Amino acid sequence: MTDKSNPPGKPAKDGAGLEEARLRQQAIGVKLRHMFDEVVNEPVPDEFLDILRRADERGSGA
Repeated sequence: MTDKSNPPGKPAKDGAGLEEARLRQQAIGVKLRHMFDEVVNEPVPDEFLDILRRADERGSGA
């Protein structure tokens, strides 16, 4: 038996739909935080560190 009282794309009239949406948003937030943490914890490439050092040297010599 299928529930046709709430077609796709339309918000649910009861709290169950809102709770489901909150759970989906929470799951997305957890995944995004995990991905962000991975990127933040990646090492900085040596070439980029060299560029930053040279920029600092030029800035302090001016």
